[in-house]
Amino acid sequence: MADTGTSKLPSQARVVIVGGGIMGCGLAYHLAHEGCSDVVLLEKAELTSGSTWHAAGQITHSTSSFGLGKCVGYNIDLYSGALEAETGQSVTWHGCGSFRLAYSEDEMDWLRHTMSVGRALKFPMELVGPDRIRESHPFYNLDGVLGALHTPDDGHADPSGITQALAIGARQLGVKIIRRCRTTDIKQQPNGEWKVSTELGDITCEHVVNAGGTYARQMGEWSGLQLPMTSMTHHYIVTDTVPEFLELDKELPVIRDDKLVSGYIRMEQKSGLIGIYEKENPNTVWQDFCPWEAENELFEADYDRIMPWLENAMDRMPIFAELGIKREVHGAISHPPDGNPLIGPAPGVKNYWCCCGTQIGIGWGPGLTRELARWIVHGSADISMREFDPRRFGDYADKDWQVIKAKEDYCLRHEIPFPHFNRLEGRPIKPSPLYERLREKGAVYEEVFGHERPRWFARGGLEQRDYYSFKRAAWHDVVAEEMRAVRQTAGIMDISAFTKIEVSGPDAEGSLDRLVANRLPKKVGGIALTQMLNRRGRIEMELTVVRLAEDRFYLVCAAFFEQRLLDHLAQNIDADGVTLRNLSTDWGAMALNGPLSREILQPNTLAPLDNHSFRWLTAQEIEVAGRKLWAFRMSYAGELGWELHVPREDMLAVYDTLCATGEPHGLTDYGSFAMNALRLEKGFKGAGELTNEVTLPEADVMRFVKLDKGDFLGKAETEESAGSEALPWVCVYLEIEPDGIEDGHGGEAVLLDGEAVGATSSVAYGHTVCKILAFAYVKPEAAIPGKTLEVVIMNGTRKARVLDVPAYDPESILPRTDAPVGVAAE
Repeated sequence: MADTGTSKLPSQARVVIVGGGIMGCGLAYHLAHEGCSDVVLLEKAELTSGSTWHAAGQITHSTSSFGLGKCVGYNIDLYSGALEAETGQSVTWHGCGSFRLAYSEDEMDWLRHTMSVGRALKFPMELVGPDRIRESHPFYNLDGVLGALHTPDDGHADPSGITQALAIGARQLGVKIIRRCRTTDIKQQPNGEWKVSTELGDITCEHVVNAGGTYARQMGEWSGLQLPMTSMTHHYIVTDTVPEFLELDKELPVIRDDKLVSGYIRMEQKSGLIGIYEKENPNTVWQDFCPWEAENELFEADYDRIMPWLENAMDRMPIFAELGIKREVHGAISHPPDGNPLIGPAPGVKNYWCCCGTQIGIGWGPGLTRELARWIVHGSADISMREFDPRRFGDYADKDWQVIKAKEDYCLRHEIPFPHFNRLEGRPIKPSPLYERLREKGAVYEEVFGHERPRWFARGGLEQRDYYSFKRAAWHDVVAEEMRAVRQTAGIMDISAFTKIEVSGPDAEGSLDRLVANRLPKKVGGIALTQMLNRRGRIEMELTVVRLAEDRFYLVCAAFFEQRLLDHLAQNIDADGVTLRNLSTDWGAMALNGPLSREILQPNTLAPLDNHSFRWLTAQEIEVAGRKLWAFRMSYAGELGWELHVPREDMLAVYDTLCATGEPHGLTDYGSFAMNALRLEKGFKGAGELTNEVTLPEADVMRFVKLDKGDFLGKAETEESAGSEALPWVCVYLEIEPDGIEDGHGGEAVLLDGEAVGATSSVAYGHTVCKILAFAYVKPEAAIPGKTLEVVIMNGTRKARVLDVPAYDPESILPRTDAPVGVAAE
C-alpha cells in the first residue's frame, strides 16, 4: 500500500533518513535491499519537492572517474528497465544516447582517456568524427568540431518517476515513509542513539541520515556539524515545439557541448531543451538559511547571466533560433567545495551519515546510495569512497570559504577535467612554515586537506604555474631533475601535510594493538608500517606507527585521512586511559632523501647517524641546528634518508640550516609529483591502492600483517580472505611500454588476450628506470609475475609486464647503506 503521509510516527527505528528526494529515497531503497528495512524516511513536504523535481534527468556513461563510472553503469541499468520491472512505476526512460563534442586536441585527449576508463568498465562507447555525429543528429552545427564520444546507451528519465519508484521499492520491503513531517532537530543522546525531533513528535534511532538537499548544511548545524555545501542556481529552458522534430520517428541523442554551450541540448518531447552552467558570474542562494516553507521552488530566469551561452546554443542549433520559450527552470542545487557529493560518515560523530551535496542526483544518486547502504549495514562500501567521504574537509571549510569554492566549482562544471587540476580559489588555507621560502624558490603548490604542498619547482625558465595536459606536461623534465637529485645526490621535501596524531596513556598500547594488523614496535624508537581495517576487513588506511615512549605513540598517515583517523581511534578506543593529540598543524615535517643525505644531516647534529647508532626503521629525538626534533630513519623514495618531524616554530630554521649545508652537495627541493614517481619505482603502494574496496590479501600487503598476534579489528575477515582460493582481484605491479608522449593517469583498462581484466590505480613515469610504472587491480589469472598484459592508455594499447620485484633497487639495499656511501652495512 502507498503511504498516505498521515501515518503515525513510530518512536524508534534502526535508521531514520531525513529528506525525500532522489538521495533519501535511493538510500531507503538500497538499505532495504541490503537487508535493513527498519527504516523511516521523513519528508517535510512531498517526495521530490526539493531539487529533485526540477532536475533535467540526464545520465551518461561519459565519466573519467572509475568509481563514479561503476555508479553510472548501475544507474542506467536500473533506469532502463530493472526499477520499473520491480516496482511497476514508470520512470519514462528515453534511451536516446549522447555525444560529447570536442573542439580542441585537449578535449579529444579527454575523450581518449575516458575511452580508456570506459574499456575497464566495459561501457559501450566509441570515438566518432563529424560525419557520424551528423548521421544521428542532422540539426547540430558542427563547425569546428573535431570529434565526439558516442555513448549509445545514455538517456534521460523522469526524476519524479525515478524517485517514486525507489520509494515504492523501499515500501515493498518494509520501509516506512512519512510525508508532511518536518524535522526540527537532530541530537545525539548520552547512550549514543540519535533523537530526531519532528512536527509530529520524536523518534530515536541508531543511525540518522542527512539527505536534506538544499537544507543539509543548516540541518547539520543542529548537531554541531559543519557540512560544506552551497546552493547554486542552474538554468535550463524548454523551447516551443520544433517543427523539424514533428516528423522524427526516433529521438535525437543528447548533445553535450562543454566548450560553447557549457551544458547540454536535447529533445524534450517535440520541443528543445537547453541546459547551461555559465562559466562566469555564478549565482548563490540561501547562503545562511533555506526557508522551510520552500517547496517546488524556482527563481525568475536571469537571461543576462546566461545570454552568451544561450546565444551560442542558438548558433549551434539554428532550428531553435526563431522559436519562443515556453518554460524556464531556474532552480537551486547543492555544490560542495570540490564538486563531489558528501556520502559517508559526518566528521567527529558516530552513526550520523551524510547523503547530500549531490549536484547530479539523477546521474549519480542510486549508485552512490547503494554504496552508502552497504557502508551503513556491512561496514564498508564496495567502491572507493575517498573522493566522496565528508571527512575530506576540515574545520577550515567555514561558510565563507564554502561559497568561494562552490562558485569556483560551478564555473568549472563544463571545463576539461585535466589530470592534477588545481583549484586555486580560497587559498592558501594552511600554509606550512616553509610556504613563502619555497614559493620564492619556484614551488607550484597543491592543496591537501587544507595544507599547501609543493608539486614541483619551476626551474630552467619554466613559468611558475600549473600546466595541464593529458599528455606529458611541461613539468615532465623538471620532475626528472628532481628525481635525479634524490637518486644521485639528495633531495628535500616539505611533507608537513601528513596527518600526525599522538596516542598516549597507560592503555595506549593495548588499544592501538587491537586496531592494527601488524605488531606495534616493542622498543622505544621502533617504527612499524601497518594498516587499520574496518569490521568488514577492508582497508581504512595505511599508517606509520612510531613508539616515542613506553606509553606514547606517534601515528603518521596521508593528509586527507586526518579526520578519518581521529574518528576511527575515538570510536574504537575506550577514552579512559588513552589521550589523543592532533599535531598535524602544530608540527611540520620534511623528508631528506638520497645517497648524500647523511653527509648533509650529520654536520648539523651531535647524534651519530651511522647504521650501528641509528638503525633503519628507528626513530630518535635529536637536535638539529640547536632545535629538538624527531628523526625517523625511513624513506618513501627508497633511498638512504630521514623524515624530520619538527615543532612548527622551528621548521624554517632547520630547513635553512640543511639547505646551507646541502648546497655544495647538490641538495634539491622536490615535490609530490617526484615523490609519487619515486615510490612507484620502489613498488610502494599508496592511497590509490589501499582503499575500502579491498582486503589485505587482495592488496598484496600481507607482509605487513601478523595473524599470529592477538585479535584486531578485521582479523577474522582477513584470515577468510587469505584462505580464499579465488580472490575477486589482486593488486599487481606493472611496467608498461612507453611511447614518449602519454603515460596514463589511473583508471585505465588492463587487458588479457584482448579482454578487460582490471584497471590501473596509480600510474607514473619512472625517470630512473625509463619505464611507465603502475599498480593495477586485476583478476587472479592475470596476476602472474612475468605475464604479458596490455594497458589501454589514451585509447591505445601498450604492452605491459607483471613485475614481482621493484623496478629500482629490487633488494632494497640503498636505504640501509652506511658510510662510506654506497656500501651496504646491514
